[in-house]
Amino acid sequence: MATKSNRASARTRPNGVAPIEKALTGIRGLDDISAGGLPKGRTTIFCGGPGSGKTMLGIEFLVRGATDFNEPGVLLAFEESPEEITRNVASLRFDLNELAAKKKLYLDYISIDPGQIQETGDYDLDVLFIRIQHAVEAVHAKRVMLDTIEALFSNFSNQRILRAELRRLFAWLKQRGLTTVITAERGEGTLTREGLEEYVSDCVILLDHRVKDQIFVRHMRIVKYRGTQHGMDEYPFLIDENGMSILPVSALQLRHKVSQERVTTGVPALDEMMEGQGFFRGSSVLVSGAAGTGKTTLASAFADATCRRGERCLFIGFEESPAQVARNLRSVGIDLNHWVEKELLIHDAWRPTQFGLEMHLLRIHKLVEKWKPQAVVIDPISNLLTGTSQLEARSVMMRLVDFLKTAGITAILVDLTGRDTDLESTKLGVSSLADTWILLRDVEMNGERNRCIYVLKSRGMAHSNQVREFLITKRGVDLVPAYIGLEGVLTGSARIAQQAKELADAKQKEQEVQLKRLQANRKVLALEAQIAALQAEAAAQAELSEQIARQDSERAEQAQMDREEMLESRNAGRSRQRAGLISLRKAKP
Repeated sequence: MATKSNRASARTRPNGVAPIEKALTGIRGLDDISAGGLPKGRTTIFCGGPGSGKTMLGIEFLVRGATDFNEPGVLLAFEESPEEITRNVASLRFDLNELAAKKKLYLDYISIDPGQIQETGDYDLDVLFIRIQHAVEAVHAKRVMLDTIEALFSNFSNQRILRAELRRLFAWLKQRGLTTVITAERGEGTLTREGLEEYVSDCVILLDHRVKDQIFVRHMRIVKYRGTQHGMDEYPFLIDENGMSILPVSALQLRHKVSQERVTTGVPALDEMMEGQGFFRGSSVLVSGAAGTGKTTLASAFADATCRRGERCLFIGFEESPAQVARNLRSVGIDLNHWVEKELLIHDAWRPTQFGLEMHLLRIHKLVEKWKPQAVVIDPISNLLTGTSQLEARSVMMRLVDFLKTAGITAILVDLTGRDTDLESTKLGVSSLADTWILLRDVEMNGERNRCIYVLKSRGMAHSNQVREFLITKRGVDLVPAYIGLEGVLTGSARIAQQAKELADAKQKEQEVQLKRLQANRKVLALEAQIAALQAEAAAQAELSEQIARQDSERAEQAQMDREEMLESRNAGRSRQRAGLISLRKAKP
């Protein structure tokens, strides 16, 4: 990271002038909004009121430099002793004594009693320069922190002397190439008490803390940064056990990559409603509905399916504790504790009133960066509206969705809607940000209330337009096909009655078909019997015809024979007559 910054600093601008060299702070978010860190070898002012986090920011700058970038540092304090400072930052897991023992950090304390100082002429800082020089040489320091500058000039009112000495101090530090941070108290109408430090420094960072609607929030703003571009907005920041985190406001340039890969919803029937494949990986899914419609159960089914693939899921709740959610989901066959033990499910929960809106977003950022999940469930996002305007909430949600999409994380955003409101709208107005919108609602019919689900939109894929009944059973979530009656979609007992009616109608039709088939078979048999009888009669008639023909033939043959015999008989008689005549003639004389 440091190498990348150095390479960037070495590049020259189009006009041939090298850009200002920067020193990475290692503080999450600060390097982003400062476009690479604080001005290297120059002075930066951290100003703000009491408790704003000036000292913590400066110390972390030194610690990160020593541990992450091999740049030892010097802490010169004027109000608190090194022992007090060491105890104060121990809660941030910073061990200043260990760094001092390794010559990574030099701690020094100068006690200044304003009552012993009189403004008698020029104010000489040579003694201070000697102390700083000794400390720098002792650890070969690259970074220096002075806490706080007011202690040096608290008893002097001559503005000319103050400005001159400040310039001399900053010039002395700059000549030695020391990247310096100086803490300063906020003045009345000015950034610092004296109103001079911000003019002679190269960079000024203002830290602020305020209470809005009984919620404590911290903000940071880069007021001035010579020679470079930087973020101009107010940025929320958080101080916790891991140090300081600043949340940059996303540029929202919509340049995040998209994936063609699909991931299951955790409900096979719901996958079928989206081309049988589920959500696009890295998409944002809005699940909205009134209380009791099954939003958390549906989101938990998705989380369970994510963990079953061996991927990590971050589940953030604003209404129920992780233990309560896990207990409730066991009744529907979803065991979240199993995945928690394997660290595949990171289940965290806190009240929406615990932080300001920006702090919620910052905490989600930190959890995502810590655990690197492939999926995130936030239940419900509507609770973020507590104590803030809809415009602010929408801005935060836009940045959250953009952050998750940029990271390629599939997000389930649960939204609680009122029963008397328009179901196809959201209080936060985030429906347009979601790639897929799944709506859960109740249907009241026949004295009972049942759950229904439908996919209102799903960008980039064909999806079912059916309204299907949403069942929560001991074996998890299931969807049943839609039954449409005269009064609309049939659910519950009306659906069961419709199913029973359809089953009875089907059985009756089957019986009618079987009866008609039997009657047809009987008719076929009767026709076949008639055909057999006709065929037998036809055969008998044919045989009779053949007999008659044979008889006719025999009679014809017999007649012929008779005629031939008669002819022969006639011819024989004639021969005898001729023989008799001949004999008679011979006998007469």
